[in-house]
Amino acid sequence: MTTKECGERAGQFIATKEHRRFTEFAEAVRRHRYIGLCYGPAGVGKTLSARRYTHWNLAGEAIENWDRRPDQEKIDAALAGSRAVFYTPTVLGALRDMRRTLGDLMVRVEICIENHLWGDDEDCLGGKNERRIEMLILDEAERLSMAALEFVRDIFDRTGIGVILIGMPGMEKRLSRYPQLYSRVGFAHHYRPLHSDELTFVLTRHWRRLGLSLDGADFTDSQAIASIARITGGNFRLLHRLFVQIDRILKINGLSVITDDVVEAARSTLVVGI
Repeated sequence: MTTKECGERAGQFIATKEHRRFTEFAEAVRRHRYIGLCYGPAGVGKTLSARRYTHWNLAGEAIENWDRRPDQEKIDAALAGSRAVFYTPTVLGALRDMRRTLGDLMVRVEICIENHLWGDDEDCLGGKNERRIEMLILDEAERLSMAALEFVRDIFDRTGIGVILIGMPGMEKRLSRYPQLYSRVGFAHHYRPLHSDELTFVLTRHWRRLGLSLDGADFTDSQAIASIARITGGNFRLLHRLFVQIDRILKINGLSVITDDVVEAARSTLVVGI
């Protein structure tokens, strides 16, 4: 996936171990048709992984705006592969709006899947009443009211598709207060920050993007890595934000080496939080 596909804010997608674990989790939910809970700190990559799995970076805009694109065949094929819908509820959104929007998204994705399966064969389109969607992924699950959660449970019961709810740590404790929904939860996935070797692998990619090479045996590089690890705690989003500032500082000062001072200067421009 290119940086353009992810957007400047997210940066280029990197397939980490946590993303692979998320993919395995999503496949299990899709295969066994349970409700799955995915929770983890903000910025670790939960949304990126979900959008990657559903191909929503490619298909999302076309589905939401419902206009045919030059690469529509590619979009249809991607949706036919994932058989999933990605949806983020609005803040304080009304249930009727969620029902309408989610209903529209599901119908449109099914149309795209059928277009890929049957093409222009009108005798086959919609003729078998077979549900094409196999999974629904809802991001920012904390925004869902009790009524909205009941609506999600109703979709799960009526359609037989798998459902994934994505949110912050503690979401699973909140949902445990709704036994009718919680009793249908079959899988849970704790999405964790980057650690040790994986963090070094991601940092190597960031170094290369700046046209530099990372040498673990070089004291300057090792010192910079230690500072970045301490500042970001392996947070994927914070890593990207930090390297945007590192790139800016290198260009402004005409530098070609990422030192501890450069990292600290980049950190001073960010609101890192606790």
